[in-house]
Amino acid sequence: MSGHSKWANIKRKKGVTDKAKGIAFAKLSRIITLSVIEGGNIPDPNHNFKLRLAIDKARALNMPKDNISRAIEKGTGSGKALLREVLYEGFAPHGIALMIQATTDNPNRTVSEMKNLCEMNGGKLGSQGSVSYLFDHCGMVEFDKTANTEEAVFNFGEAMKAIDIDQNESSYYVYFPFHEFGRIKEHLGSMVTITSEVDFRPQLTITLADDSQIRSVLGLVEKLEELDDVQRVFTNLEIPDSFHE
Repeated sequence: MSGHSKWANIKRKKGVTDKAKGIAFAKLSRIITLSVIEGGNIPDPNHNFKLRLAIDKARALNMPKDNISRAIEKGTGSGKALLREVLYEGFAPHGIALMIQATTDNPNRTVSEMKNLCEMNGGKLGSQGSVSYLFDHCGMVEFDKTANTEEAVFNFGEAMKAIDIDQNESSYYVYFPFHEFGRIKEHLGSMVTITSEVDFRPQLTITLADDSQIRSVLGLVEKLEELDDVQRVFTNLEIPDSFHE
């Protein structure tokens, strides 16, 4: 077990905060629209796997059907070519690596916003390739512990050629090579999933000396994720169980 369960808990709490701020639906709308564009302008989730995953995530957060429909329509509209997914690399305070997943129609604006935010909070953007070699591009499926047995989860992991299997009090997390993503449904059977996502898994993690250093990193991550264009931020920070928010 890799020890990322604490970070998984923090991400889940932050997701609730984002939803309360009205940020989550806007970000999910962009993901849905982009899924249509990158799926060959196919608006049917039965024939567009990435779109189906995006809709499942939206429904898990109780996103209204009308919002989902409008986001799908934008993926087939005249402005669809303007929206694209971009990955940025950088550093948080204390040398922690950042992989920033963004969806934007104006990369220059996005870079400017992220650069300013990083520099104001003790970090900096890096060039392409500056930290990506520290992460594995992979897929992740989260399973509810109350609905799935440990044996079933590990069998799924074996079938998906899992890189790692992690857990916390309520969930199992199975990480697997990105090229296996399309085979999720093939190996699920009757298993119940919470979410399926693209992930950047750190090959090695860094543990910081004290809580104040950890808070400075998480503070920058939270500010980045509050930007309209930023979808997710991945780090190689290891958060110990002793950490106090």
